[in-house]
Amino acid sequence: MKNDYLFTSESVSEGHPDKICDRISDAVVDYMLAKYSEARVACETMVSTNRTIIAGEYRLPVGINITNDEVEKLVRETVYDIGYEQDGYHWEKMHFECHLHSQSSNIAVGVDKSGNKDEGAGDQGLMFGYACNETDALMPAPIYYAHKILKELSEIRRKDKNSILLPDSKSQITLEYKDGIPIKASSVVVSTQHKQNCSQEEIRELVRKTVNKVLPDGWMCSEEDFYVNPTGIFEIGGPDGDAGLTGRKIIVDTYGGVSPHGGGAFSGKDPTKVDRSAAYLTRYLAKNVVAAGLASKCTIQIAYAIGVSKPLSIYVNTEGTGNIDDNKIEKILVNLVDMSPRGIREHLKLNKPIYVPTSAYGHFGRIPDEGIDGSFSWEKNDLVDAILKEV
Repeated sequence: MKNDYLFTSESVSEGHPDKICDRISDAVVDYMLAKYSEARVACETMVSTNRTIIAGEYRLPVGINITNDEVEKLVRETVYDIGYEQDGYHWEKMHFECHLHSQSSNIAVGVDKSGNKDEGAGDQGLMFGYACNETDALMPAPIYYAHKILKELSEIRRKDKNSILLPDSKSQITLEYKDGIPIKASSVVVSTQHKQNCSQEEIRELVRKTVNKVLPDGWMCSEEDFYVNPTGIFEIGGPDGDAGLTGRKIIVDTYGGVSPHGGGAFSGKDPTKVDRSAAYLTRYLAKNVVAAGLASKCTIQIAYAIGVSKPLSIYVNTEGTGNIDDNKIEKILVNLVDMSPRGIREHLKLNKPIYVPTSAYGHFGRIPDEGIDGSFSWEKNDLVDAILKEV
């Protein structure tokens, strides 16, 4: 592997059109899980100029119902919280359509526990988890700092109602690696929507202060490699500037391109869907392997078949950084955690309304209980002692 190289990752804010959709879809998931912890949900959202459409399927027990009016109220409140009161996309004035319906009975039969059959996976697929020791959060440095820049800008906007910043923004950071270790930013790109009649220099200065605050000392790139709103004015943004869909930012949601990705999105899915829960499990396992000092990098893959509880495979790759054989790490992890869909949900306590905070700034590298009590349980290092005992 190359030791000296440049690597780039990007992030997008909660006001990006695709992230609005992720937020709405996860708000629907949380709403139903709050009503019934075993709810089944698969919700997709599409947004465009003053228009929001949701569709998908769900299952709640007899006697627990939802109405379109409830869902509409939830969606409008979500858009309001993000900060959209613009002519082209307004929480109160936008057109809303709801096309949620009951879950397919064929899927339910395959997934449900019955007789001697344990609960099966909600779909086939492969999921990846990753951890490395580049940051305290055991995340790759490029995506970690790309998220932090936008989170800081969001906090500035939310704290100051007169801020020139508006909800839609993107960041991209290129880091220089020396001997496999990140040492500084080679370039930084930030595009942020803003109010009318703002000078680009004013925006640039605000962003510069934010980036300098986020990056470690001495990491800031040169002024000529620092790009803020490179196309100029960015007044029209959000769904009025570009349509959005749920599940379109899966690399932003995970590891910024450093790790492989199984292809499945997370938002809008209840935890019986292994696209979501098993991706959380593999991150949890990889993070605990690195936290235990068994490796400085760890990639884990797991695979499932729809309706089958037992994983089809588990694969560990420490990229030559492991202190013990990767096959031994696999056996240790299999012995420590029940990797069936039910086992994952119970171990990580996923049947709770904890998913809205995951919908922006990444599902990984967060602080356990960040935003909502019980959220980001997969970021805990509580498996370290058990791993070391097995070793």
